[in-house]
Amino acid sequence: MRAVGLLLVVLLMGDMARAETPASPLEVPQTLEEAKAQRARAESMRTAAEREYKAEENRCYGKFLVNDCLEAARKRRTAAIVEARQLEQPARDFERQARHQELEAREKQGLADQPQREAEQRERGERYRAEQAAKAAERERKLADKARQAEEGRQKTAAEQARRQAKLEKRARADAERAAKKVTPQGDKPAASSLN
Repeated sequence: MRAVGLLLVVLLMGDMARAETPASPLEVPQTLEEAKAQRARAESMRTAAEREYKAEENRCYGKFLVNDCLEAARKRRTAAIVEARQLEQPARDFERQARHQELEAREKQGLADQPQREAEQRERGERYRAEQAAKAAERERKLADKARQAEEGRQKTAAEQARRQAKLEKRARADAERAAKKVTPQGDKPAASSLN
């Protein structure tokens, strides 16, 4: 029973609020700044309606017909909130339309810029591939230089080792000849040397 009564009260409040709202022409903003200002006014209207309702509610508790007073305060608050909503709605619509237009403009600009972006991307790709090819060629050159230097080093080492070996063999022959001369007795000297 209580729920039915509450439902009737809410329905009546809605009908009365619609009946009390003036059919004022909607303020349609022309710029985003106007829309923002209009939304701020609507918010301040809602805040003022709530503040006024709280004040009226406190005054109503001092009266004899508390419920009638509270009902009238609720109706005034509802009417103020509806008026604020009516003020805010065109601003919201304008902002939504402005965002939509901005998005469409960005999409159109993106489509217009797409061939240029693709060309720049191809150019960057070609530049990257050229840089990679140059780096690979440089690596190959360095590897070839290292291989050449290693081969030259091996040849130099082999030549140096051959010289040392020849020198060692020459020294060994000289040592062998000296050793052979020491082993031969003095009397065995050839006759030509005694003629001197």
